[in-house]
Amino acid sequence: MTAIVELTRVRVAPEHTEAFLAARPGMLADFEADRAGFLGARLVRLPGGEWLDIVDWRSAEDRAASREKGANRPGIAAFFATIDEVISAEDGEAA
Repeated sequence: MTAIVELTRVRVAPEHTEAFLAARPGMLADFEADRAGFLGARLVRLPGGEWLDIVDWRSAEDRAASREKGANRPGIAAFFATIDEVISAEDGEAA
């Protein structure tokens, strides 16, 4: 199996940034509890209210299973609710 890196670029309005950052720990806790193959995540602040969420997965199958679940837990839903726009999302293989 090849490790998978999920790259999601989002826009968060300035008035939602505090809630976005406050919701992050709950989202990560829910991923750790509910997502097989979740290895960790990093959040990068970009210019213009944009953020890059970098999530590491054990395999493409684990990533796909997570995508199927969506915002099925409160911490995940709270985090997603603070995002104003998903700009791009793609997966790649870790080298």
